[in-house]
Amino acid sequence: MSQDTQPPKSSLLKQPLSVWAIAFACTVSFMGIGLVDPILPAISKELDATPSQTMLLFTSYLLITAVAMFFTSWVASRLGTKRTLIVGLVLIIVFAALAGTSGSVDTIIGFRAGWGLGNALFISTSLAAIVGASGGSGSAIVLYEAALGVGMALGPLLGGALGEVSWRGPFFGTAALMAIGFIAIATLLRKPTEKPVPVPISASFKALRNPTLRSLGITALFYNFGFFTILAYSPYPLEAAAAAQGLEFGAHELGLVFFGWGLLLAITSVLVAPVLTRNFGLVKTLFSMLVLLTATLVVMAFSIGNLTALVCCVIVSGAFLGVVNTALTETVMEATNLPRQVASSTYSGIRFLGGAIAPAVSGPIAEAMGAESPYWFGAAALIVSIVVLGISSKRLQQIGRPHETAQEEAQTISAGDAA
Repeated sequence: MSQDTQPPKSSLLKQPLSVWAIAFACTVSFMGIGLVDPILPAISKELDATPSQTMLLFTSYLLITAVAMFFTSWVASRLGTKRTLIVGLVLIIVFAALAGTSGSVDTIIGFRAGWGLGNALFISTSLAAIVGASGGSGSAIVLYEAALGVGMALGPLLGGALGEVSWRGPFFGTAALMAIGFIAIATLLRKPTEKPVPVPISASFKALRNPTLRSLGITALFYNFGFFTILAYSPYPLEAAAAAQGLEFGAHELGLVFFGWGLLLAITSVLVAPVLTRNFGLVKTLFSMLVLLTATLVVMAFSIGNLTALVCCVIVSGAFLGVVNTALTETVMEATNLPRQVASSTYSGIRFLGGAIAPAVSGPIAEAMGAESPYWFGAAALIVSIVVLGISSKRLQQIGRPHETAQEEAQTISAGDAA
């Protein structure tokens, strides 16, 4: 790309207030993904629910997010960027607060579904909003990436800290922080002067006709099954392993473990993945990280009663997950000639389905076959993703290096981490 088409350079810290407002809301939005993780055992005890029931907090959230992703580009093309952001924020605030007032796990599951709808609308629009508010500044893209990474890391930490007071705390905390973000965006973000270009409602579904996108979507679906096996199921074996040693392992301790997980995920997705893909290529990087992640799940299955081993594996897995997130999404963007917005939303929708399935089946699998079984199923799912990727590797031979511009690279990084 020629120099005259590069986004204008500016200082990272010298951004309009509207950019900071969106960045703050992005941080809180991405915090919502891992926020409930440390409080799952506490919710089970307080509301007399089984692990299978509480893990559905992830399933309802991710399932609605997955379905909504197929339609968000259509919605945004009609409402416009600012209105779509506002609608998404309002939904998150309302349903997060309602979840905090709930008296049963089934009610929370329902409210988490509404939360997922709001998050889908917000996530799908926030990158375009922050680029537009900054005038296309490459530094604003870096700020968006930083907000994304901080949110992924701080979600479990905040959930653990507030969860020590009450399991309701993380829900009310998210609602309060998002309300601040709503006020900031509503007052500081100016409405774009240009009219949005309408996108057909069928665009994402038609994209599935592309065999390369379809194969990569299936790869991502099984990969995300392994991802959310670690994220949604691990609090329970961690707590059980600690109890076997006579140790207390509550929301605070779980929050610290998954903070380490999120921190490594954020660092590798933004800083390490581009280096690996630049030197070894996207496909080779994907294969190696998926193999390492599979090995991690196997170790976790063998170490189901070893607290130290489980803690180390959870944290280390974040490093592999961060690289795969970025490399897999970038492969999707490089491998097809579909419009970037359509390819991203279609791929994200398929991928979120894998994340929704894993929490739904991990509990019943553990009850029927033993506490280590979900990790074996997670490893098997990753092997399927490796096989599907291998089958489609001939179509991916032209895939090489990451995008050259800051804006293009940030779009793929953010799409990967969001899922």
